[in-house]
Amino acid sequence: MSDFEIYLPLGFQHITDINGYDHILFVVALCAIFRLKDWKKVAFLVTAFTIGHSITLALATLNLITYSSKLIELLIPITIFLTCILNFFHKSAEYSLDKEKPSVFRYPMAMIFGLIHGMGFSNYLRSLLGKEESIWQPLLAFNLGLEIGQLVIVAISLTISSLLLDLFRVKKHDWNLILSGLVAGVALTLIRDAEFWR
Repeated sequence: MSDFEIYLPLGFQHITDINGYDHILFVVALCAIFRLKDWKKVAFLVTAFTIGHSITLALATLNLITYSSKLIELLIPITIFLTCILNFFHKSAEYSLDKEKPSVFRYPMAMIFGLIHGMGFSNYLRSLLGKEESIWQPLLAFNLGLEIGQLVIVAISLTISSLLLDLFRVKKHDWNLILSGLVAGVALTLIRDAEFWR
């Protein structure tokens, strides 16, 4: 079995692992203002996030940047919380005469926050790589696995949102506030309990 075949599923498992739910929460928060028909917009957002985390994942795995793990573990839930705050200010079309569009800050924000999440992924990947002679193929495979996992989370999140909006006639604005509020609450708990404060 090649390195690619080994590290691709490891990347997928890492992003979808319920024990690492902070990354799942971030992707869910990114999707909260969207529904299934908006999948192209979400694909651009997830791509921006992937570009960000791919950069720092590579740099950190190659030991070209150093950072405090405790600080990154604090910053990750802060990125989730800030994404939820941005969601609270999103105007759904049902409450606005203007055409609904995401904030222009959402795409660069996703990329910047991806830089932080990439450092969170790197500890796990570095421990897996051990004494691999070349890390480029494992790094690429792991990143692709992460991306596929993120797209699965996006698909599930958007499908659930669309079912609630279309079948149960939940207002899009209300669903955004409920989902973003729940995710923000979990993020605040993670911030409070972070090792950084100890």
